[in-house]
Amino acid sequence: MSVLERLAATIAARRGADPDSSWTARLLARGPAKCAEKFGEEAVEAIVAAAQGDRAGLTTEAADVLYHLLVMLEAGGVDLADVLAELDRREGRSGIEEKAARR
Repeated sequence: MSVLERLAATIAARRGADPDSSWTARLLARGPAKCAEKFGEEAVEAIVAAAQGDRAGLTTEAADVLYHLLVMLEAGGVDLADVLAELDRREGRSGIEEKAARR
């Protein structure tokens, strides 16, 4: 099991936890829109770090982005396994070819 899969499992387990004692439970209790908003904030922070050439900052912010992505997926009822299966399906295809197929 990868670190992302373990983190996704931990996030799922925290869904019913006390929001006063768990940041993850607090985010999930606020609903999918708030989880999406928080993901967006973290993504912007990662973009800023990347644009500034801040490797350490980008590393930290990328970890935050991945965590908040997993929280957003949990809030939206999407399993990480489904996302990984979609990536497997796309593996080996050109990005240009993939985008054209979605039109």
